[in-house]
Amino acid sequence: MSKKAYRPDVDAPEWKGRYVPYDIIKEGAIALLVVSILTIALAVIFSSPDEKAITIKTWSNADPIDFAQTAFSELNGTSGVAGYGAPYNSGGPAQGWGFLSPEKWVGVHININTATDFVLNPLLAQPEQPALTTALTQWKSASSATQTTWSNAYSNADPKMTFSGGVVKVPTNSAGPVPVLINDLTMMARSGALDQALVTQNGFYTTNYTKPLLFLSDGSYLESVAVKQHLGGDQWGMMNETGSWPGQAWLWLYTFWYQIQPWSTSASGDFLVWGTMMILTALLVLVPFIPGLRSIPRRLKIYRIIWREHYAEQER
Repeated sequence: MSKKAYRPDVDAPEWKGRYVPYDIIKEGAIALLVVSILTIALAVIFSSPDEKAITIKTWSNADPIDFAQTAFSELNGTSGVAGYGAPYNSGGPAQGWGFLSPEKWVGVHININTATDFVLNPLLAQPEQPALTTALTQWKSASSATQTTWSNAYSNADPKMTFSGGVVKVPTNSAGPVPVLINDLTMMARSGALDQALVTQNGFYTTNYTKPLLFLSDGSYLESVAVKQHLGGDQWGMMNETGSWPGQAWLWLYTFWYQIQPWSTSASGDFLVWGTMMILTALLVLVPFIPGLRSIPRRLKIYRIIWREHYAEQER
């Protein structure tokens, strides 16, 4: 029976040298002490902002005009979410690379109609108000052409929108019920009722924040806050967790890819970043099974640095 061939990237030779005692408790305690001191020192020097979570109430009170203009874009279907496509709607092309398009394969499975889900349904949940009830009835009973005419009239006056005395004012008399709908939704948002209405549409348990987050993403307020904290898409900032929720620090590798081409300029950038991370994760998991790759530590001889005292003694 022939002797099995030695494989240097798989088999480890039997150690026949002497053994040196190693106090892992002592080494671990020293490492813990050093890391603790560094953590406390760096936290004192640099700290980390502990910002409160941004809600629709926060947004609408800080910038009511931006909120009202965003709400109108949700109503007339011109917002980013309205034209995003799968998995939210059919308003835009699905992201993909070549024939790979998981969004298209899965399809629309978080169905969101921005006009209905972000504007009309929350207003319908409001207590009875004659003017609002009339406006909702008027909008729902109108034809698509009539709704478009109202929306165009409101859109033309939109740049001159003002906010005073708690009321959104738009200089037009041809927009039908649109001014009432947008103004009432703004007041609802400023009271905090819209936040609750958006998370309770899917059931009793209020843990699904998809709709309020998507609504926030369509406005410019969230982006302006992010840019001030150096967290914009073209910035490299990273913020520690706020409150009791998981933080973003572990996402640094995701945000890295958005800074370089082709990820930064592709219309399917989200898909490309996700695909890149899945490939890198698979490589990390499969390192012990990939010939050549698993031999890198052995060939780099990093172990000689770790056990340098032992090898120095052997050489002597």
